[in-house]
Amino acid sequence: MKNDSASKTETPEEVAEHISRLMAEAEAMLVGPVAERASDRFSELRARFEDLQAKAVDVYGDARKKVVAGARATDETIRNHPYESLAIALGIGVLLGALIRRSNH
Repeated sequence: MKNDSASKTETPEEVAEHISRLMAEAEAMLVGPVAERASDRFSELRARFEDLQAKAVDVYGDARKKVVAGARATDETIRNHPYESLAIALGIGVLLGALIRRSNH
């Protein structure tokens, strides 16, 4: 497995898939015959797991930064335009209420 985290950011689903594959490989090694190469294989798996763990931390950090930036932008917009924000929220609420009421009848 190449470590090209600089060129490609993996999605959380891809990281979870890699971790699942690693766990399956580790379980297969424990169930199957343990050869002299087991220690080398465990070292390789441990290194791959640490790489995936670092990628997961990066993905989580990026997602957190984006959420915080979005929340700040939303807060700033609402503070700069409070009446317009209330009118939009009211309009969306009325629209959703009408759609829900209509679907129940």
